[in-house]
Amino acid sequence: MGFKSYLALVALGGAALAAVPAQAKVIDQSDIGFTVAHTAQVAATPDDVWKMLRLPDKWWSKEHSWSGDAANFWLDSQAGGCFCEKLPGEGGAMGSVQHARIIFAKPGEMMRLSGAFGPLQSEAVTGTLTIHIKPTATGSAIRFDYVVGGYMRFKVADVAPAVDKVLGEQLVGLAKALGGSLPVAHEKDDGDAKEASAKDAPASDEPGLDAVAADLVKETPKDEPED
Repeated sequence: MGFKSYLALVALGGAALAAVPAQAKVIDQSDIGFTVAHTAQVAATPDDVWKMLRLPDKWWSKEHSWSGDAANFWLDSQAGGCFCEKLPGEGGAMGSVQHARIIFAKPGEMMRLSGAFGPLQSEAVTGTLTIHIKPTATGSAIRFDYVVGGYMRFKVADVAPAVDKVLGEQLVGLAKALGGSLPVAHEKDDGDAKEASAKDAPASDEPGLDAVAADLVKETPKDEPED
């Protein structure tokens, strides 16, 4: 994210927090860090979500880049790989910036990156972004978790909602690149009737972030070993 764009969000304070989408929130915060989380559901397979994740130039916002051009992003989706950006300079000189590095990659399931995005890069903090992908009846559920901790010269109370908003914009961009977000709805036992009720229900009645998160992190039960 660009330095000016990020500081503008920090200056907005509470207004930035109010603009956060419904399926997002600051999970917790303290004097030394914070955690934000975002979820979305899309009509794309986990494999297709993974393929799109590997192409940040198609979904990460140019407004939160250092170069001002999303075409300069690239991502090497293996452990140790770089989520980086080219920084074209005068006279053909080419610079670069590392936004994060890949520390865990399991195609179609999870990508974890270590990096302090934007101006947080200049602070003594670490940031870990975990991207979970889970199959659903209609496609895939995606969850972004970003955990930041350490010493920074920003006030956590201002930075946390600003980072929350910026990260949410990136998930919106990812979902849009995959065809757009679907309404959040859980699988039901009575088939079409419940599916129709989910479509007809007002947004306020949809499951909140915590309910969606519970589904995303729930492990598939394993068969009990035979005696």
